[in-house]
Amino acid sequence: MAYVITDTCISCGACAAVCPTESISEGAEHYEINPDTCIDCGACEAECPTGSIHPGE
Repeated sequence: MAYVITDTCISCGACAAVCPTESISEGAEHYEINPDTCIDCGACEAECPTGSIHPGE
């Protein structure tokens, strides 16, 4: 299951910078993760300063 970014995202871009598959892009309200290309590595979760990223359900 791909990681997800919640509404507490501040759109800093730190997660996108560390994503090895470039699955994270800026969305309308905050950054979003493409579930089709996310490999569940967790790099983005560790980098997020607001704790807005977690494994999806």
